[in-house]
Amino acid sequence: MARDPEDLVEVDSDTPDLDGSVLLVNFDGFVDAGSAGKLLVEHLLERFDNRVVATFDVDRLIDYRSRRPIMTYSTDRWESYQAPALEVRLLHDALGAPFLILTGPEPDHEWELFIQAVTALMDRWGVRLAANFHGIPMGAPHTRALGVTAHGTRPELIGEHQQMPNNLQVPASIGALLEFRLGEAGRDAVGFAAHVPHYLAQTSYPTAAVTLLEHVVRATGLSLPDDSLRESARRAAVEIDRQVNESAEVADVVRALERQYDTFAEAAAKPSLLSDVLEQMPTADELGDQFEQFLAEQSPNE
Repeated sequence: MARDPEDLVEVDSDTPDLDGSVLLVNFDGFVDAGSAGKLLVEHLLERFDNRVVATFDVDRLIDYRSRRPIMTYSTDRWESYQAPALEVRLLHDALGAPFLILTGPEPDHEWELFIQAVTALMDRWGVRLAANFHGIPMGAPHTRALGVTAHGTRPELIGEHQQMPNNLQVPASIGALLEFRLGEAGRDAVGFAAHVPHYLAQTSYPTAAVTLLEHVVRATGLSLPDDSLRESARRAAVEIDRQVNESAEVADVVRALERQYDTFAEAAAKPSLLSDVLEQMPTADELGDQFEQFLAEQSPNE
């Protein structure tokens, strides 16, 4: 029996004309080093008025036992339940242009049907471009500019970026599969992965969110202020520098990462040497383990 993707989603019938709009995509549950994608979504939802225009059936899509929702117990009774929500929200940028955000827990089931449902919504609303974003851990220091891995269904959508030197096989994600299926259908889609320092992957790192926002703005043309996000990044940088300065061991690791980064940056202009440099560089695990251990030993308040 054929399954109908429309059964997965409930759509607000009062949604206005969105022809030419952009769909931003970020899911919880896949790799998001430094909570980069999550921080960007939170920033946009706090900065702009928004409302839900589509809600997906999480009972069909989510495995509750693998990601149990939170309930609050108060003295002698259950007080509340934080039900998961997978939804599309409508926002308007600083110039009044409409855009959409698809966010929530990454579906565990019915990936292909879910993607069909999302594609049908894009057709219904006239969405011209989908953009997904998140953070990935990388053996790079926080004292250098963050790199970004950019990909898309057409090279023209992402501009000039340093590309991966070879092919990689990685575990699939719903965001990556959505971009792939849109490309197969001749639709425009892009994705950005901010390179978060390996030793900061488990913390909230707003600098990575700022980097993602810059790339999203360039790719989409949306007007998205970043003042509050940059202020958060400035405060985080001060705290990171304080911790580094208080430990000679940690400072040594950062300097090693800086040397690795600078060597790679210099070799990037020499394609014939790039593979040799990559082979000689220490791994992220080797350079990040000491720093990661140091940060794990810090108190929660720090």
